[in-house]
Amino acid sequence: MKELVILSGKGGTGKTTLTSAFASLANNAVLADCDVDAADLHLILSPDVQQATQFYSGNEALIDPDLCTDCGKCLEVCRFDAIARDVQSGLPVVDPVSCEGCGVCRLVCRQRAIEFPETLCGQWFKSQTRFGPMVHARLGIGAENSGRLVSLVRKEARACAQQIQADLILVDGPPGIGCPVIASITGASDLFVITEPTLSGMHDMQRVLELAQHFRVPAYCCVNKWDLNEQITEQIESLAMQFGAVPLGRICYDPTATRAQMQAQTLIEAGNSPAAAEIKAIWQQLQKAISLPTDHASAAEVV
Repeated sequence: MKELVILSGKGGTGKTTLTSAFASLANNAVLADCDVDAADLHLILSPDVQQATQFYSGNEALIDPDLCTDCGKCLEVCRFDAIARDVQSGLPVVDPVSCEGCGVCRLVCRQRAIEFPETLCGQWFKSQTRFGPMVHARLGIGAENSGRLVSLVRKEARACAQQIQADLILVDGPPGIGCPVIASITGASDLFVITEPTLSGMHDMQRVLELAQHFRVPAYCCVNKWDLNEQITEQIESLAMQFGAVPLGRICYDPTATRAQMQAQTLIEAGNSPAAAEIKAIWQQLQKAISLPTDHASAAEVV
């Protein structure tokens, strides 16, 4: 079973558009949206949620006013200024947004008036789409620990893939190179990086490829909207090869992509277009490169 993670290094390069197009071309695949901070793959795939589960991670201080004697110790030791006096009661209260869950206030409280419950950070879902099962999540507003939620999404996607004996786990990864991205690619079989023909796109792609080298994950790439700047496109492909990544093609600028998104369709479903034809060609090369079976009818052919 292969696990292909699609990354971009930055937002807005077409990562989710490409992931959804690959999903419509893939055979016997499980989908995972690991961009838990700003998930949007569901906007195109319209998943039917089969199971929703609360995600708890980390702890948050909570002061019991009935036990608090207002000694002020917690106010003194909180280095994050997360504890202040309530305007009405005058007793210390915790600001949940500022609390980092370090637990020092609980250690110094002699009255044991401070509880330390787990924090509800979001939800994760098991769903069914027209292209197969999908595992995705939604991180709460201001919540942290997205790396742990990404790892959970991947774990559940792998379990689902094993259950149905899928050939591929197709992962829509988060932007950047931080903790969520590291959680997305650790242990993956292959990476596919999509970038745009700009200097910032080239720089961000380089950072992702450096990460791929560090974790020794084979990488492939393509340039989206390459016809906006062919010179930088060539520089990007040359740079990618220097880092061991294999360019598999280019995708032209195509207004069909925007129209497809507005209709909650993939580029492949939107009909014949230049970009759709180029994505199909890239997918065929990718199948060969990562040794994916091609003997099943794809979901796009069934729909």
